[in-house]
Amino acid sequence: MIDKQPADQPEIILTGDRATGPLHLGHYVGSLRQRVDLQNIHDQTILVADMQGLTDNAHNPTKVSSNILNVVADYLAVGIDPSKTTICLQSQLPALAELTMYYSNLVTIARLERNPTVKSEIQSKGFERSIPAGFLTYPISQAADITGFNATLVPVGDDQLPMLEQTNEIVRKVNSLAGKIILNECRPLLSNASRLPSTDGKNKMSKTMGNTINLGSSEKEISAAVKSMYTDPTHLRVEDPGNIEGNVVFTYLDAFHPDTSYVNELKEHYQRGGLGDGTTKKILEECLQEILRPIRKKRAEYLGDKAQLIEILSGGSQVSREKTQRVLFDVKDTFGLNIL
Repeated sequence: MIDKQPADQPEIILTGDRATGPLHLGHYVGSLRQRVDLQNIHDQTILVADMQGLTDNAHNPTKVSSNILNVVADYLAVGIDPSKTTICLQSQLPALAELTMYYSNLVTIARLERNPTVKSEIQSKGFERSIPAGFLTYPISQAADITGFNATLVPVGDDQLPMLEQTNEIVRKVNSLAGKIILNECRPLLSNASRLPSTDGKNKMSKTMGNTINLGSSEKEISAAVKSMYTDPTHLRVEDPGNIEGNVVFTYLDAFHPDTSYVNELKEHYQRGGLGDGTTKKILEECLQEILRPIRKKRAEYLGDKAQLIEILSGGSQVSREKTQRVLFDVKDTFGLNIL
């Protein structure tokens, strides 16, 4: 939960995704549903982070470039409205790269290496000391994104809280140099949804690990993913009592099934015995098929008109370019660089 802004100070929201693959159910439950609601009450911008996608994919840049429109199509398919939410492309906003450069002089390497989110990502990607400089400075780039729009509220998972802490450290340093407040400190907006695990139950859903159910998955792909889901390895016979803790099927039912009472009844039945994994998986599959069917259809329609996607992205980028340039002017003024 967060403290609300005063009524006369509307929230400025900045959120986004790296363009490294199509979006999946983890994105949907963790942020996309929330963004659809937020666009009706706040000033929301969604950034397609193509430059940040290159921080660990520069050896394969087509992985990023080929997914930019996929991500935009996913946004539109779930109900994000470009007339209410500005959708823009990071690489089309030169102010963000310039802000990153200025902020880089306010942050030490030691501070970046202490960032828990960065440390965790470095370990999971096996970089050891072969860390791309762009990846190590990711928190600075993210700070540039957030402050470039002077965002007050940033929807994040709890694993991203150290990134916002570092952003606010930079904000305070810039404001101290300016002798006045020119940048807003941001506050996190945490999702009420639990982080969705992968279908195998070993990790969170991840585009890079290939353990996702994408928003555009076919009926066959959804069916196969649900059938392969991790349940309770000790639940060998239908009549045996089963455990719901760590049971991915029930985690997904909690996240997606519209009838909470029915899901609670299923849990009780499963725990006392007499309910098979095949039955619970069938119920989950029907639920996910119903949710994803209209999204998949809309997504295909949008991808069939790529000129429209480019127009939306171009228009949003133009609006965002003007916003971020105004912030850049103030930051450059702080460093005494507006001499021409």
